[in-house]
Amino acid sequence: MKKVLFVSTPADFIRIFLLPFARHFRNKGWQVDGMAAGISSRPVYKEYLDNTFEMDWSRNPLQSLSRFTQTVTKIRSIVEAGEYDLVHVHTPIAAFLTRLSIRDLKTKKRPKVIYTAHGFHFHPAGNILKNRVFLELERLAGRWTDFLVVINHEDKIEAERYRIVDPLHIRYMPGIGVDTNLYRKENITLDAVEGVRQELSLAAGTPLFLMVAAFDRRKRHQDVLHAMARLERQDAHLAMAGGGTCLLEMKELAQRLNLQERVHFLGFREDVPTLNRAAVAMLLPSEQEGLPRSIMESLCLEVPCIGSNIRGTRDLLSDGCGILTEVGNVDAITQGMNRILAGPAEAREMGARGRRRMKDFDVGIILKLHEDLYEEALTGR
Repeated sequence: MKKVLFVSTPADFIRIFLLPFARHFRNKGWQVDGMAAGISSRPVYKEYLDNTFEMDWSRNPLQSLSRFTQTVTKIRSIVEAGEYDLVHVHTPIAAFLTRLSIRDLKTKKRPKVIYTAHGFHFHPAGNILKNRVFLELERLAGRWTDFLVVINHEDKIEAERYRIVDPLHIRYMPGIGVDTNLYRKENITLDAVEGVRQELSLAAGTPLFLMVAAFDRRKRHQDVLHAMARLERQDAHLAMAGGGTCLLEMKELAQRLNLQERVHFLGFREDVPTLNRAAVAMLLPSEQEGLPRSIMESLCLEVPCIGSNIRGTRDLLSDGCGILTEVGNVDAITQGMNRILAGPAEAREMGARGRRRMKDFDVGIILKLHEDLYEEALTGR
């Protein structure tokens, strides 16, 4: 039996992105284990994974480093005892600490290590000093990496430019996959859409914009709020789904902009596809992304998107599949929103074009690419 260990910093990453991979490889006879913070908190992990390992780390590097010795010791013991064929790491903190911990592992069967970079933390909008630190950490950890997977074209160029790993061991994959059969507009009933509109007390004909993103400064929620305040149609509403560290700050900004009656902070939602179909467009003005899942889902559902002209988002929205705006350009976001409202036919065509593009990002394609990569890692073929 072949064995693979999936590693991420928060368990939610495994739940949201990697469970289809766990199911797929278990169905092929693999043992699939998972290691993350919070992985013991939900029964779903026991359902999809053979073994789970709880880790006391976080996205905060300082917190994770404060427990460095215990973390390294625990990772080494888990990997040694598991006798894995592959260790596939995701998310920066977990990926770095895991590769560091097992870099010199001397076992009969040393696992091959694959790292999927979900958007490098050095990027054009980043601080120069931070960019240099993140780049050097990637180059350091690259020494302990057998294969590097990148999910957008810019990261592939940067990985080759800086030789983070041997260029022959860099693999581009179009994201982590989205189930295009699941995310179909036909799967969302009119009653469900109407239920959302009633929940938000929207009158007939009232347009709704949507943003689905963690309230993290890199997502730039403030740009959307300022754009809403400048919008020509003052009857339009905005729904923001998600939670995070700057949620309270954004609520206070909405109050200052006198938007409290038109902006709805929804928190975590299980019905994001229905929210999409209730909206005229999705917005994501981030300064940093890998390949944004929220936009991928919206495009599958034929909902037009307005996103920042950055790596990952550009891969999805270029060539008329959406509207691209420069980071921080509130006027451009406002113009994009006005364009959606003034041109419903163009918006529909944009959504249809986006749906066609998403065929290349279907999870079935990504699973096959992972099969091929795992085979190459284990056999050299």
